[in-house]
Amino acid sequence: MKVGLRRVYDPPGAGEDLRVLVDRVWPRGIARDKVDLWLKEIAPSADLRKWYGHVPERWPVFRQKYRKELAANPEAVAELRKAARGRKITLLYGAKDRERNQAVVLAEYLGKKR
Repeated sequence: MKVGLRRVYDPPGAGEDLRVLVDRVWPRGIARDKVDLWLKEIAPSADLRKWYGHVPERWPVFRQKYRKELAANPEAVAELRKAARGRKITLLYGAKDRERNQAVVLAEYLGKKR
């Protein structure tokens, strides 16, 4: 599975087969037709998302906790894998931080869990 990452507010890239929003909350100002699939069930829990708050010092712990949530949610991961089968997917996120967000962790998780 080929996985790309892109901020949902950025224009689509060339060669994107499936654009998947992996945020729990729909991003402001984004039309529904800009996203192919919204998997809010695969996003971090509301409690984890609020705790993290994009505080850089919390990033290592956030990564660990989110991986545990993903491991405990095999249905959502399976749904993403099924939708992505044979396609290049782009995980979309709304966070301003391009290096420390749930899509980064999810892409790592998908790459290690084959």
